[in-house]
Parts: sequence; C-alpha cells; structure tokens
Amino acid sequence: MSITRNRSATYADLQAVPPHRVAEIIDGVLVTHPRPAPKHGVAAAALGADLMAPFQWGRSGGPGGWIFVVEPELHIGNQVVVPDLAGWRRERLPRLPDEAYFDLPPDWVCEVASPSTEAYDRGPKRRIYAEAGVAFLWLLDPRSEVLETFSLAGERWLLTGTFAGREDVAAPPFDAITFSLGDLWPFDDAEPAAPSDAP
Repeated sequence: MSITRNRSATYADLQAVPPHRVAEIIDGVLVTHPRPAPKHGVAAAALGADLMAPFQWGRSGGPGGWIFVVEPELHIGNQVVVPDLAGWRRERLPRLPDEAYFDLPPDWVCEVASPSTEAYDRGPKRRIYAEAGVAFLWLLDPRSEVLETFSLAGERWLLTGTFAGREDVAAPPFDAITFSLGDLWPFDDAEPAAPSDAP
C-alpha cells in the first residue's frame, strides 16, 4: 500500500500512477495498491458470474434489470474509489458514460478484502458509500472464505447476513436466487493435476 499525504491529491496525481497499480483518492489522500492476488481475482470473477446470469441477463430464473462492472472508477464528490464489483439498476443507468469513470453512485458494491485494502474497505470506503447513498454493500474475504452483506439504514450499515465456507447465499439485493459460496473458491476441493507424460 502506498499513500501520498503531503497535500490534497488531484486527479492528475491519480492518472500518473503506473497502470499495474490500483489508485484511489480517499479523503484527499492518493492511495495505491497492487493488483489483486489470484485467490482474490478468482473469487471476484466467480461472484460476478454467479450474479450476471440471473440479474443482468435474466437467465437461471433471475429477474434481470442490472448492469455489473468490474473495478469501476467511481467519482463521488471529491472521492475517487474503485470497488472490486459494482452494480446499477438499469432504470438508474440507462446508458454507460462516455468518460472512463462513473459519477452516478451504484446501487450495490462489493469489496474483496486483501491485506493491502481491508482497512480502507472496512473504514473510509464504507463511510463514502453510505454518504453517497449506495443501498447495498458486500464485503468478501477469500482468505477466511466469508461473505458479509449489509443494507443501508439511514446513514448506517445494517448487517443482513454472514456466510462462510460453502454455504448457500441468498442476500439482498440479490435474494431472488441462491448460489453456493463454494463457487468462489474452486480450488478448495480440486485434486492436484496428474503429471503429464508428454516430453
């Protein structure tokens, strides 16, 4: 994790960050961190896949009506944050922006915890999302294989569920379907690949 504190960070500072790092401006501070570890990336991709079929495309008995984006850059007032996943109800997002960022807060965000981001995910970013009126927040920790789901109640987050291991998940705003949390850790039960005899 790299933090720049000498002055209030600008968008030009953020744009100057090398592309192999994720950059955010949180409470005036430029914060950068490395791209996610493989277990983090696999869990985020699997969660997106579990949600997109029923809620974006209306498949598998889902209602459709959502748009999901991986690592969108969100401009919320002076804050620039990058959640791992975000979703908008289609009636609120009739078209994608022309810019490389969103200034319309999403309806749902998911942060996937890692050692370099967890303090921000559970601290200032939770506050930023609440102040912006994001209705739902999920915090996913691939290391402990735990998903916590929250709904915004006034200005505070209300814990609506905690799921662990391979439990079935049905949580707002996506409680129209159930998926296995175990989908997010596909290597837990995997057998080691047999050695190849090929030269």
